[in-house]
Amino acid sequence: MMDRSAGSVQKTLLDRVHLVGIGGAGMSGIARILLDRGNEVSGSDAKESPTLLTLRAQGARVAVGQSAANLDLFDGGPSSVVVSSAIKPDNPELVAAKARGLTVLHRSEALAALMDGHRVACVAGTHGKTSTTSMLTVALQHCRLDPSFAIGGDLNESGANAHHGVGGIFVAEADESDGSFLAFTPSVAVVTNVEADHLDHHGTVEAYHAIFESFVDRIAEGGVLVACVDDPGSAALALLAEARGVRVRRYGRAAADVTMTDYRPVDGAGVATVLLDGAETEVRVAVPGEHMALNAIGALITGLELGAPLDGLLEGIAGFGGVRRRFEFKGRAGGVRVYDDYAHHPTEVAAQLRAARPAAHGGRLVVIFQPHLYSRTQLFAAEFGAALSLADEVVVLDVYGAREQPVPGVNGRVVADAITLPAERVHYEPSFERVPALVASVAADGDIVLTMGAGDVTMLGPELIAALERRVQV
Repeated sequence: MMDRSAGSVQKTLLDRVHLVGIGGAGMSGIARILLDRGNEVSGSDAKESPTLLTLRAQGARVAVGQSAANLDLFDGGPSSVVVSSAIKPDNPELVAAKARGLTVLHRSEALAALMDGHRVACVAGTHGKTSTTSMLTVALQHCRLDPSFAIGGDLNESGANAHHGVGGIFVAEADESDGSFLAFTPSVAVVTNVEADHLDHHGTVEAYHAIFESFVDRIAEGGVLVACVDDPGSAALALLAEARGVRVRRYGRAAADVTMTDYRPVDGAGVATVLLDGAETEVRVAVPGEHMALNAIGALITGLELGAPLDGLLEGIAGFGGVRRRFEFKGRAGGVRVYDDYAHHPTEVAAQLRAARPAAHGGRLVVIFQPHLYSRTQLFAAEFGAALSLADEVVVLDVYGAREQPVPGVNGRVVADAITLPAERVHYEPSFERVPALVASVAADGDIVLTMGAGDVTMLGPELIAALERRVQV
């Protein structure tokens, strides 16, 4: 993190901006908002992608590959350079920016500057923050409040992860992985849960919890914390916030200001009965799972705190079409439906498999799981095994290392070995090329095939569908 406070970034520094790694979820969102506001934007990324094509169409100048020369993509060069925590100190563009004396901003600082002048709602938590932020955004849009937003995933409604609105509200997904959410000063802060993760950065469980405590201190004077008290970490945070004089709105299944008294799955979606201000209200959610219903309730309370009408929020949440890579339907072949999901923590995997079970309508759940990060795999191998045991058949790929170097002895097998299903229904397959044929050989009509993980496992969907179609044609 930089030493500057969230409000100290001069707007003139964002007039001409170069973003290193512009194709990433967080960085591309900032670029989109800057472009919408008429700023000059350049950037670079390691490889070509649909995101880069979209940004170019909006007017950004984008290079593939990283070089000091990329700082001159537009005449006169940038007034500032924006980087994320993923950018290494020896990155040639970062080195060149410092040599030129340019202002270097962390992604969170640039986003905080874009929030200036808005009423800000930030959604944080170990799990569910993308879905909750997305539901809130869509609900506010339905109420015609036109919020600005920056989300870690693309909304199915618009296909975008960010937008510059004119409604005076800014909704943002707040990332705790590197502590960068401490750059924000929200009027409404949502915490869905606090469960150990990202220990490669934070080091200890205690340090991870402490960063959320610091996040509470960032809430603006007169602001509110919206906390899901079904989660022990979030419940403890609510008590701490109250002790520090912050107003708290609790939600959950019991002992909350807003209580979910019932949930029932309905045709691949769900309906929650909620006790709100002494009256029963039905919250319809178009995506399945109790965890999604709780996310919807968090979004509902936040929308009310922002002044949106209840009926409009309920209609918006009911029409929410989901976020890409959150139980996203990819296609059907031979009576088998293929979905893709971003779940990469044991709690997320278990929640999504429980949600998918009713959607299978009696068919089996066949899961292709790709562990993400060696540190997370090593720490949670047993928990991943327990979560994946909720499926009927599991294929485990090797670890997607992302920013980490391999750890000896840590691979997909340690997860596969922890799964308690019969041995013939657990497959450790480190070769991507073999997975489609393997899945086609075990999947039956009526089954759901679900790719899961935060890495490139998402690319398997079309190949799985093709393999299933070939099986039908034989």
